[in-house]
Amino acid sequence: MSPIAVSNNQRILSGMRPTGALHLGHYHGVLKNWLHLQHSYRCFFFVADWHALTTHYEDPRLIGESLWDMIIDWLAVGIDPSVATLFIQSRVPEHAELHLLLSMITPISWLERVPSYKDQQERLKSLDLATYGFLGYPLLQSADILIYRATQVPVGDDQVAHVELTREVARRFNRLYAKGDGAFVLPEPAALLTHASKMPGLDGQKMSKSYGNTIALCEPPASVEKKLRTMPTDPARVRRSDPGDPGKCPVWQFHQIYSTEDTRTWVQQGCRTAGIGCIECKKPVIDAVLAETALFRTRAQSYREQMGWVRNLIEEGCATAQQVARETLNEVRQAMGIHG
Repeated sequence: MSPIAVSNNQRILSGMRPTGALHLGHYHGVLKNWLHLQHSYRCFFFVADWHALTTHYEDPRLIGESLWDMIIDWLAVGIDPSVATLFIQSRVPEHAELHLLLSMITPISWLERVPSYKDQQERLKSLDLATYGFLGYPLLQSADILIYRATQVPVGDDQVAHVELTREVARRFNRLYAKGDGAFVLPEPAALLTHASKMPGLDGQKMSKSYGNTIALCEPPASVEKKLRTMPTDPARVRRSDPGDPGKCPVWQFHQIYSTEDTRTWVQQGCRTAGIGCIECKKPVIDAVLAETALFRTRAQSYREQMGWVRNLIEEGCATAQQVARETLNEVRQAMGIHG
């Protein structure tokens, strides 16, 4: 059996919440990985609009406004609907039914011990997260994964606990409702660890909308250039003649992503000896980011002019996803003795 045939028997499930414009952190942290996976596995990539409600339930307008923009961004970076299934979570109600059925067998303590439950409550104190939806969102994630019998889920280190919960839930379900022939209804998925994104924000912290330090994938070039030209540098370089330390400068982190080895050597020598100024140092980064985002903007504009086609391909993706989800849900119902 060829490697491609083996890989095509493996399923990948991954999603993103539509809560605002996608930025370079999303591209380098998630989407570049999707670009690789889509040609090696059967991939299901979904808009997690129900998940977005866990933190944006009071004003869900942002979700609706962001949904199609996010899909266009996916297409603009090269996600290919001819090889991957793209769909919207809420258009496949089987997710919700499986979530309900799994909630009947999942101990509350399993949800409470998921690290992100308390972490996000602490980090998002401005939001009222004392809701069942927030407590239960890791189980909805489990339903997302299990409804497609995904064999692998691409996650960073901070999301491994969610995949482990999914494995525990599947294990418990299979123990309770295994078929007579011993076959498992819900296979346990594996965490496919991805490298942490090295994409920094404009201030050197992780690029995040909550920090206000992002560059959007399709941001106008004048805005991109202004942000990069005015981003902070090594505070020791008060004057052009002051030497600096690239390790203390957020711009250096951008060079590590966008610049060649020769350019990085030039930056190291020039900064430490005050041979170059900060604006000179930023120029290669500005050029590289503008070149990268120019391609995204061009493609995005083309897709916006073909919104009918975009909506049709998502409808097709939703239909494909629902067909797979129904097959799984039918087996789940049969295993549980629910024959409605």
